[in-house]
Amino acid sequence: MTLKVWIFLSLLVMKCFVVLKVEGMVQEKEDATIPMTSLSPPEGNITFLGGTTWCVARAGAPQLDLQNALDWACGLGMADCRPIQDGGPCFEPNTLLSHASFAFNNYYQQNGNSDIACNFGGTAMLTKINPSHEKCIYATSGPRIEDMKSAAPPFSKESLSIKWLKIAMILLLLYSGS
Repeated sequence: MTLKVWIFLSLLVMKCFVVLKVEGMVQEKEDATIPMTSLSPPEGNITFLGGTTWCVARAGAPQLDLQNALDWACGLGMADCRPIQDGGPCFEPNTLLSHASFAFNNYYQQNGNSDIACNFGGTAMLTKINPSHEKCIYATSGPRIEDMKSAAPPFSKESLSIKWLKIAMILLLLYSGS
């Protein structure tokens, strides 16, 4: 093997090691700078539940408390409340209890299906009975077909660097045996 080939392959291997190290440091820095924010209703404790559950408004809850909880869910809670707007598939029945149930469940499903995400100041409760009706479909926590674009793991820069390192090592072994 010529000296030029040996130097080239050695430099290629060193570059792969440097790229792997730098990518690891960049990822660590990115992870450290991501703020962890959480919007959740007050009260409750975190207990993850098994099986399919929905969060609905508690019948008999005071109307003012339900309205405040609905306003929070559709506002700061960032629940998708478009379906309960006039003309939406979940507008009917046009009752505070029905609209609050839809908004509470939307928030609950988006926030980990934990009992703290279905509290709303005591105006909500969990149920195993699907509250969907006619065209109004309540979300569940299971994966949806449109969310499952590929079963393959995501392609990452790190895996690309490892592949280049393997290629460089194979080339080095091949040329060193010549």
